[in-house]
Amino acid sequence: MTLSRRRATALISATGLAGLLPRTTQAQPSEIKVGLLVPLSGPWSRGGEVMLKGAKLAIEHINDAGGVKAIGGAKLKLIVHDAGDSTEKAKNAAQRMVAQEGDIVAMSAAYLSSFTLAATEVTERAKIPVLTVAYSDLLTDRGFRYVFQTSPTAIQQAQDSLPELIKLAEQTTGKKPKTVAIVMDNTAASVSFIKPIKETFLKQLNLNLVVDETFTPPLADATPLVQRIRSARPDLVLLLPTVISDCKLLLEKMNEFGIGRGRIPTISSGTAIAEPDMVQNVPTELLEGLMSVVANWNTKGTQELAAEYVQKSGELWMTQSAMSAYGEMWIMKEALERSGKADREAVAEALRGLDLTDGPARFFPGTRIKFDDKGRRTDAGIYIVQWQGGKAITVYPPQDALAKPVWPTK
Repeated sequence: MTLSRRRATALISATGLAGLLPRTTQAQPSEIKVGLLVPLSGPWSRGGEVMLKGAKLAIEHINDAGGVKAIGGAKLKLIVHDAGDSTEKAKNAAQRMVAQEGDIVAMSAAYLSSFTLAATEVTERAKIPVLTVAYSDLLTDRGFRYVFQTSPTAIQQAQDSLPELIKLAEQTTGKKPKTVAIVMDNTAASVSFIKPIKETFLKQLNLNLVVDETFTPPLADATPLVQRIRSARPDLVLLLPTVISDCKLLLEKMNEFGIGRGRIPTISSGTAIAEPDMVQNVPTELLEGLMSVVANWNTKGTQELAAEYVQKSGELWMTQSAMSAYGEMWIMKEALERSGKADREAVAEALRGLDLTDGPARFFPGTRIKFDDKGRRTDAGIYIVQWQGGKAITVYPPQDALAKPVWPTK
């Protein structure tokens, strides 16, 4: 038995339910379709590509371990559609998936919050349960019944991360930051993360906002944005691009203007600035010390899985996108085990009833899979990752961290 098979078998047996579930009397399918709707073209395609790699690895592990035991060992079949580079294309892709795959029972979508908001307008009408790592609070504030958010919302991420980051700064330097610059793109996740910071947390933490700039990705020129940061000389920069090319432009321009390389501590939100692709696009010395708040990453508890993912995918490390897509496939599988049939309504009802602290829960911060009435994951936690030695690694919370955080002091 391979290492992968042992791990997958352990996940199936964690709940001990497979043999206790009722069997349906009708003919059982040999294959069950689950979907993945992600950008595979355009500026966000790399995020979609790594989600696809994570999802494929999960499907391999699930099927190698015997498939869905409660449905006669049916194998999962991954159906993939390209969300493209706009909300309109994402919505159209969801419409195609619904029209072409009438027997799909659940899906994961759609990397960006903006794309996921558009796509789930379609999937909600079709009553297809959608699992998503997208951050925007709006995703689960619309009264939808078939959207299940595996990440903490953007507001929760801001609430959980900013006080910890300020505390780290004070512990390292002996003084609290007093001024902050915000430079962000206008995607839904960035807007949702920054909104509570501006409305509530800046005042609570006695931070003075000295730069407040929003741009539409992708950037053509980062010069005006970085000039404003240099002029204000804040104690802290909140830098929120979602496109890797924008990360590159902003960081290179900050270095050119003498405020990069940790001269001003810089914090991001989301996976873009911590993606392995950054190593191929930006000198590692420009990345050192950068931090980002994320909804998932490789941690102490997932190193074995991450090592296999790296070996099979060719990626440098396992990011939020890959880890969450992997875990979401396992959540779908668990819902199928509990529903006992390949039916999207039954799967949605099973998702609403989940309360797991093992199995798929091990692949998400907070290690609990339970969704509230809005579809938000109860006890969802955050990770903070930091560039150290040419890699983006988990530094918070301490029980999951692979290294200690370092506050830049240049």
